[in-house]
Amino acid sequence: MDTKLFARVGAVAFVAIALTMTALTLREGPESARPETITVWEPDGDPLPAQLKACNEMGELALSSPDCRAAWTEKRRRFLGVSDDDAVADAPAIEPRDGIVPLVPAPTAKDQ
Repeated sequence: MDTKLFARVGAVAFVAIALTMTALTLREGPESARPETITVWEPDGDPLPAQLKACNEMGELALSSPDCRAAWTEKRRRFLGVSDDDAVADAPAIEPRDGIVPLVPAPTAKDQ
């Protein structure tokens, strides 16, 4: 008989501890979510990011701006990692037609 009584007292104690821990956990407020911080590195003294931002704000007018075209060319050069200025000079010039700048040059007779 003593073992059954001991088992019941242990079970009651376990349930009491479990209920107490649950009540304490629910009493605490939820943790506030920490906002993610995104760090953007902008080099000092480099006017290219500011120029690209200004061109972005200009909208379609930026297509006719030589400053924006130069900024986009520099951005492409940096992104693609072209370090030789001759590679840029050898590229065919793309002329806009009707205000549209093609992304890929049209094939010429020698390319076919």
